[in-house]
Amino acid sequence: MLALEEKLARAWPPAGWRDVTVLVAVSGGPDSVALLRALAAIRGPGPGRLVAAHFNHRLRGADSDDDEQFVVSLCRQLGVELELGRADTSPPPPAVGDGLEAAARQARYAFLKAAAARRGARYVATAHTADDQALTILHRVLRGTGLAGLAGIPRVRRLSRGTALVRPLLTMRRQELLAYLEELGQTYRVDSSNLQTLHTRNRLRLELLPQLEQHYNPRVVEALVRLGTLAGEAQQVLEPMIESLTEQAVHAQRGRVVIDCSALAGQPRYLVREMFVVAWRGQGWPEQSMGFEQWERLAELAMTGATRREVKITLPGAIAAHKKGEQLTLARLEQD
Repeated sequence: MLALEEKLARAWPPAGWRDVTVLVAVSGGPDSVALLRALAAIRGPGPGRLVAAHFNHRLRGADSDDDEQFVVSLCRQLGVELELGRADTSPPPPAVGDGLEAAARQARYAFLKAAAARRGARYVATAHTADDQALTILHRVLRGTGLAGLAGIPRVRRLSRGTALVRPLLTMRRQELLAYLEELGQTYRVDSSNLQTLHTRNRLRLELLPQLEQHYNPRVVEALVRLGTLAGEAQQVLEPMIESLTEQAVHAQRGRVVIDCSALAGQPRYLVREMFVVAWRGQGWPEQSMGFEQWERLAELAMTGATRREVKITLPGAIAAHKKGEQLTLARLEQD
């Protein structure tokens, strides 16, 4: 067994998943190819299945189709079943930037969720690495984030009822995966869009992180990952308190949230902000433009004593906050 395979077997022991169906997201790039090869190598005998899943975003013309054909050939070579998905429409103009990246990610996860349901998959495995974790944390620090955001990418989260999304490579560096593929003599695809600085994450990965490594801390990736681990541990301690406060104060309806502000008296401000995050996510409202300032405005509004005067503020995503007495209502503007 090669070094990366041994490390993966310790991080995600096959005894816990070899008897069920695991769907592996494979783009054709080095990280996901390494994940598929390593999982296939360590799985061992069992009644479960390993199924690859590839989504063709159709954003790079012939290159996207070549990625798809590469994954098809790789799965045929490994004897692994494959789920294929393709974007329904022609790609939008490339100048969309980070918005395009977010839309592509949403479409990809919708495909993975549907594919997992078709296959009855217990797990969906993606190839996020420690480098991805460090990049995510750095990005959130620059945008402005709270403790929960500092925790970065969760190793495991619920994807749908009965299916968990797992990231077994999250503690491993990308160079380990490249070395593994070299040992195997395994080729992979290179996405040329990853070398462009149109997207914020690409600029951070190609420009800022190398500068930090060269001039400030050669182990900055490890430092950021460690920060995320500590933040995650602290958040685990706080989660029961946040849940309890949410149960006491939040009354969710379809498209609307009503907060009983009297239940917030004497509560730490951090818990109140996090309560609003939970309520916001429960409605599926967009969070991209909700930073510390916006969550703090909500907390301030909710924790200010009751007055006869009604107060209204407008938040990103066309969400209105309306306070009257000890009741604060959040709803989309068109519903007011």
